[in-house]
Amino acid sequence: MLPVDYLRISLIDRCNFRCQYCMPEGSELDYVLSPNLLNGQEIITLVERVFIPLGFRRFRLTGGEPLLRPDLIELVQALAHLPGVEDLSLTTNGFLLNDRGADLYHAGLRRLNISLDSLDAHTFDRLIGHNGSTSRWETVWQGIQTAHQLGFSPLKLNVVVIPGVNDHEVIDLAALTLTQNWQVRFIEFMPIGNGDWFSEKGWVSSAHIRQQLVDTWGALTPLTLGQIPGAGPAEVYKIPGSVGSVGFISQMSECFCDRCNRIRLSADGWLRPCLLNETGQLDLKTPLRSGQDPQVLQTQVRSLLHLKPDINFKQRDSGTDTGQYQRTMSQIGG
Repeated sequence: MLPVDYLRISLIDRCNFRCQYCMPEGSELDYVLSPNLLNGQEIITLVERVFIPLGFRRFRLTGGEPLLRPDLIELVQALAHLPGVEDLSLTTNGFLLNDRGADLYHAGLRRLNISLDSLDAHTFDRLIGHNGSTSRWETVWQGIQTAHQLGFSPLKLNVVVIPGVNDHEVIDLAALTLTQNWQVRFIEFMPIGNGDWFSEKGWVSSAHIRQQLVDTWGALTPLTLGQIPGAGPAEVYKIPGSVGSVGFISQMSECFCDRCNRIRLSADGWLRPCLLNETGQLDLKTPLRSGQDPQVLQTQVRSLLHLKPDINFKQRDSGTDTGQYQRTMSQIGG
């Protein structure tokens, strides 16, 4: 069992996209009102006085879409310079990177994960639920170029592979790593808040995608943990002769619950030890706003961490497809 040292912090549950696998068409979302979101100082207090003393060293900012958060730059600057923070990263859809990328970099952020589910503008707009006359693909692609030019590294591009939608683009997406020092990560489609769409589409296994790459380029070279900055759940390989790398996140076919080293803090202040299991969830916002000593919260979080190995193993044994999970990815925090 790996030590739990990685906290994903959802800054906001709203998003300027409506990706079909995250917020399916017809789903009604009950967004958290701004006063009920953790504010910047509360997040800093929790990181500095609760999580760092417990051994947390790696932090990822997520959403919804975190670039919609007005105080994001100030928050990044404060977190990036806290003693004990060894790695700070952010996940984004990339649409606002042209506007905010430079400020994020100058504030101290160095790592980005950007969603890029298609290289085709029509498919991309279909997936993000955009029906406007101008495609949003070009803006996202330019945001990726901006991030690359600013020096964000490693730049990771997340691809949720969906049968009959974008699975035919696997080779083209992987080919981006031939000339760029990027990591293209193929993610197995999960049934989270999208049961009807998942049942209709199904999912493509990482093994199937890997075989397509092998058939095209030959044997892939696996990278060790020490060769992968910001290592997470992805199994990472290099295509022969490539500059970058490809990753596979296989939560459906190759469950990694027993080696999960992360917990999640939702935008409204709930700490959850598992993406798919709400066992042991802990409200941190209410006691913090009531003046509770952060050391008391630290003790409560430590108790939750002691439960996490059992939660991991139970989730692994029950499988990832519960069929009843109603919250969407944007509400969970990704």
